Amino acid sequence: MATTLPITTRGAEMLREELHRLKTVERPSVINAIAEARAQGDLSENADYDAAKDRQGFIEGRIQEIEGKLSVAQIINPADVDAGGKVVFGATVELEEEDSGEGVTYQIVGEDEADLKKGLINVSSPIARALIGKEEGDTAVVQAPGGEKHYEIVGVSYR
Repeated sequence: MATTLPITTRGAEMLREELHRLKTVERPSVINAIAEARAQGDLSENADYDAAKDRQGFIEGRIQEIEGKLSVAQIINPADVDAGGKVVFGATVELEEEDSGEGVTYQIVGEDEADLKKGLINVSSPIARALIGKEEGDTAVVQAPGGEKHYEIVGVSYR
């Protein structure tokens, strides 16, 4: 894992909420399911027991993963960023595709909060890497599966 993991304040809060839910709801629930399955007797052919143990392994693994990410997280509040109009982590960027004129808006976020349908792109995605360091009025060239795409940066904000 990286020495620091950039994440927005919203992304860190989402991870904290998931961690809380896993520890206070999911973990106790699976412990009860294991206890109920044990009460049924022979564990060697008990599908409920096997399923509950598998679920427990997933929950414990996810708890460790989230705790590890939060321990190395560099939490960035986009509203506090003063990058002088440059595209940086957390920036919201308005783009216009040069060939089609189609407009799109993306916010550059950490990997755990990326959701293309919501306009949230991973900082390590090809488009984010092409945008970082550029300013309003610049053109970003993105290597897309269908070939190069050219985007003009129409606006950069930090919210």
